[in-house]
Amino acid sequence: MRQDRSQISISTRGGGLYEFTDHVKAFVSHSGIADGLLTVFCRHTSCSLLVQENADPDVQTDLKAFFGKLVPEGMDWIVHTTEGPDDMPAHIKAALTQTALSIPVADGRMVLGTWQGIYLFEHRRAPHERKMVLHILGE
Repeated sequence: MRQDRSQISISTRGGGLYEFTDHVKAFVSHSGIADGLLTVFCRHTSCSLLVQENADPDVQTDLKAFFGKLVPEGMDWIVHTTEGPDDMPAHIKAALTQTALSIPVADGRMVLGTWQGIYLFEHRRAPHERKMVLHILGE
């Protein structure tokens, strides 16, 4: 078994989806591993990871709007408000999605569908620097 690990940073401009598929493709290619399993892990609790369509930007617009309606700011029952009114809703959105992805690798490439991309889903309004850990294990 062989493995490789790396960390990448993604700068956000506030809430929304940020595709970083090309960064992950480069990591997989550089690893030299032909067949295996890739893990992408987000080291934060107020953003999340998605595999989502990358052909039509309306998908991103609709996802952001849906989560904004599902978990709006200003809910009167929220206790955790130390970091601002968008923080606890961001934690809830992250809990409803995922902070780790597992993607198969075959013939040195991620096995993603034609229109699939890897996204950081930033749930906070302010810009942030987000850290992702990439790990591949295989032959």
